[in-house]
Amino acid sequence: MGDRSVSIEIADYEDEHTGVRSQADGGIVTQLRLDHASLFLRPTLRRVPDVSVDPEYWTTVGTGRTLVFCSVRADSFERFENALEIDPTITDPVLADRYTDRRVYRVELTERAVTFIAATAESDGRLLDLSSCRDGWCVQLQFPSRDDLVEFNQYCRDRDVSVTVDHLRLSDDEDDCVVALTEKQQELLAVAHEEGYFDVPRGISQDELADRLGVSKSAVSQRLRRAIGELCESKLC
Repeated sequence: MGDRSVSIEIADYEDEHTGVRSQADGGIVTQLRLDHASLFLRPTLRRVPDVSVDPEYWTTVGTGRTLVFCSVRADSFERFENALEIDPTITDPVLADRYTDRRVYRVELTERAVTFIAATAESDGRLLDLSSCRDGWCVQLQFPSRDDLVEFNQYCRDRDVSVTVDHLRLSDDEDDCVVALTEKQQELLAVAHEEGYFDVPRGISQDELADRLGVSKSAVSQRLRRAIGELCESKLC
């Protein structure tokens, strides 16, 4: 009995005196397309538009250098690597790992690179998803309030970063599982469903889907993965 009463008292004390500031109630979730000639890896994405780049993580080492590891899917890795070598936003590209369907590269940011990750955090935002697209970078962010989103948007405007809003929704305790698919993801899922991609046996392959939509196979693979992930999260969370 003595131990139990002590544990209850400690729990009550923590509930009443916690110093953790909460941003978990409500907020705004937005999906944006960001573009600027000097955005991280943007010159490479322009030269190799069919490539799919997903930053895995980035870190700043003791010398002040910022290193980024990226998972890359491409029809021609040779073209991608040639573009990396002349991209002014990065330096010292390294092939870190190789898989059957993708490769992982490590690159170092240069002073010429325009970034937005730190600005997201400074505006109390949280990065939910980030991937390349034909229009630059597709990013999904969550902000505690509209003012925080406006602050981030102003940061982009001050640096001439183009901001296109694909989706914008309020988040609250009763609506945590809204699906936020892009138009391209919706189009792909619609065509895939109509043509029997999800049937057994499949009525259409990823190569045929790519031809039907006029995009690369890597783009189809990426959009399917992200769209299905969004649907699963919305139904299972």
